Amino acid sequence: MTFYEEGTTIFEYKNLKTGLNMKYNFKRISLGVLLSLFVSTVSFAASFVRYEQNCMVSWGKLDGDTIHQLNDAPYLGGKETGKNVKRADVKLMAPVDPRDVYMTGFNYENHIPEGQKTTPYPGLFMVPAGSLVGPEDDIIHPSDSNNIAYEAETVIVIGKRAKDVSVEDAADYIFGVTAGNDVSARDWLNADIQWMRGKGAYGFNAIGPVIATGLDYKNLNLTARLNGEVRQQGNTSRMIHNFEEMVSYISHYFVLEPGDLIWSGTVGTSEPLNVGDTFEVEIEGVGILKNKVVQGN
Repeated sequence: MTFYEEGTTIFEYKNLKTGLNMKYNFKRISLGVLLSLFVSTVSFAASFVRYEQNCMVSWGKLDGDTIHQLNDAPYLGGKETGKNVKRADVKLMAPVDPRDVYMTGFNYENHIPEGQKTTPYPGLFMVPAGSLVGPEDDIIHPSDSNNIAYEAETVIVIGKRAKDVSVEDAADYIFGVTAGNDVSARDWLNADIQWMRGKGAYGFNAIGPVIATGLDYKNLNLTARLNGEVRQQGNTSRMIHNFEEMVSYISHYFVLEPGDLIWSGTVGTSEPLNVGDTFEVEIEGVGILKNKVVQGN
């Protein structure tokens, strides 16, 4: 903003140094700055989806009941194509197509078993990206597992390539937030020497329904319901290692790419899922991720 744009002459500028004119113009300038910051924040808030229609998969920006098609993933700079579809006419898929999926164990105090030792750094592990399912897909209960359980989590989506990122700069690499259910086969976890099968089998890791941007991922409420009854509640402010710390930590050992996922770890205790159950994960600003459990082969 220049003095010319404000219609202020050099003579008037001299008068701004003291008196009511200075007060008045200072208020005008301050109000303009505040309004611009507010508009910038509001414009950044958006919800993005990935959907299937007529056997074709597309990206989109969700606006009420309308999806504005994008020509690429939003975290890759996808732009609107001008084509719109109704939300009711499509199937929502997992809202992100990652290369890598990073998870964290024991990242909330109330989920750490009594006597369990923890580390001063995130308890990191990975699952295959192929284990992900969307908000309208079923959770698969394997026929050879006797005990699968839910784990409601908050999930961040990486927005740009990250390598050796500092904690102070990590926020610049976080694109948005979604909800997740890290289904775990407890009997497999105890039987195997690592967690890949017990945490990463196909149909275990539901995410969605949207990627939400503009949220305060450091202070998000999460509520999980089993067949309509609340089973887990928490807030990301209670994470032992917050998302910015995890982005920094992971990027010092691996290369994070746009679309990669980092899961928060679950809150409280988890219970078994049975065939026929419905599990919901609700995160403010993201919506409700809702999946039914079906019998696998």
